[in-house]
Amino acid sequence: MNANKFDVVIIGGGIVGVATAFNLLQKKKLKLCLLEKEAVLAKHQTGNNSGVIHSGLYYKPGSVKAKNCIEGRELLYKFCEENNIKFERCGKIVVATSKDEIPILDDLLVRGSANGLVNIKKISSEEILEYEPHVKGVMGLKINETGIVDFKEVTNCLGKKILENDCSIFFNSKLLKVINYDTEIILETTSGEYRTKILVNCAGLYSDKIANMSGVNAGVKIIPFRGEYYCLKKEKEYLVNHLIYPVPDPRFPFLGVHFTRMIKGGVEAGPNAVLAFKREGYSKSDFSLDEFGEMVTFPGFWKMVKKYYKMGYYEFKRSLLKNEFVAALQKLIPEITSDDIEKGGAGVRAQALDMNGKLLDDFFIKETENMVHVLNAPSPAATAALSIGNKISDIVVKKINAS
Repeated sequence: MNANKFDVVIIGGGIVGVATAFNLLQKKKLKLCLLEKEAVLAKHQTGNNSGVIHSGLYYKPGSVKAKNCIEGRELLYKFCEENNIKFERCGKIVVATSKDEIPILDDLLVRGSANGLVNIKKISSEEILEYEPHVKGVMGLKINETGIVDFKEVTNCLGKKILENDCSIFFNSKLLKVINYDTEIILETTSGEYRTKILVNCAGLYSDKIANMSGVNAGVKIIPFRGEYYCLKKEKEYLVNHLIYPVPDPRFPFLGVHFTRMIKGGVEAGPNAVLAFKREGYSKSDFSLDEFGEMVTFPGFWKMVKKYYKMGYYEFKRSLLKNEFVAALQKLIPEITSDDIEKGGAGVRAQALDMNGKLLDDFFIKETENMVHVLNAPSPAATAALSIGNKISDIVVKKINAS
């Protein structure tokens, strides 16, 4: 076999792509490679998230997202234990700050129980203070299954394991062109040409573009949302014991600003969810005319704007004005002040938008005879990665066996 000819090529070195390779190599002896456009793994979504191992509380029972989160959570804990990766099942509290939010909290309790959470309980305002003395709320939920980890460390560990199993990883390999023949797919990249029988697209922020490049109508557009963080100053970290979340707005697929203890130390506050004007738009000044043009000419974009413009305005305001961000944090911890936090990092979420202006909530995978395209893998994709990778690898094995 030619050195650059493979049974399967996976595009994308985030945690989903690497977990897919890891699972695939457990099931079948293959010549496999992974192409990553950056010089390292986990450069984008995986390496810039908050490090939360999600419990499965929020997701519609029976949904792909719920099933994979619950299964993936336990697989992840097991993988970390077996590979000496530091993690903590620290638990979290979801806080209702007004009586109007209690019905949503009740719905979350029902949903979490339906998703198999056994250590979930409703707590009173007095009980909230026992866990979090500085939090103000009228009622809360305590979930023990939630944890924290460094997903970059998990991804790099998975990367070492696939290399040990003879998988090739080619860095600095940005995809330029896809030529799809009946018997093989030719991939032209910045590091050369690769040929494969099966293509798996786990490219995150560019997954829709790669699908379209491959001759597959993605049917969705990836819209980048930047999540900006502040950090509590060291002397104020005592204010947070667990992970502290607000009751989410059910109309919007984001969880609101919250407090997250980090596995390597420190406490993050955030993120917001502001529309970015570049797919890798990590700062407010980042702008790509081409990518912005692609976004605003997509039919679903203006339908989304019409639906969410009030929320969008608030997110931009909170992004630009620190005191607005602090006001959101004060709903959970009233004594927080602007002097207690300092600027942190930012991540960009790849959110799929359909033609009708709907922000897809569930995972979305599109198949052809010789391709698998992961077109929406938002949070909790990192938590669920080992489960998602298992499902994708099953799809790939079936395609190989049928060929």
